[in-house]
Amino acid sequence: MPRKNPDGSRDYSYDKKYESSPTQRHNRVERDLARRELAKEGKVSKGDGKDVDHIKPVSKGGSNSRSNLRAISSSANRSKGNRSK
Repeated sequence: MPRKNPDGSRDYSYDKKYESSPTQRHNRVERDLARRELAKEGKVSKGDGKDVDHIKPVSKGGSNSRSNLRAISSSANRSKGNRSK
């Protein structure tokens, strides 16, 4: 969620310290590997508007295995929040 500037406008910059933390770097590597796996199968490509979705979220015990990945539209993926089936 974007932060607010003192004047009330939205600040879309990211926190460089947070993004460079070891945990976040590891998470980013895992997301990149998942996308690369689906790209090899031809399910996603750069600029196609699709996200790689974890059927069972990693935060709720899901894995990055192929059986837990699917390609869906970015709007559908981002609108569902962090809920699982």
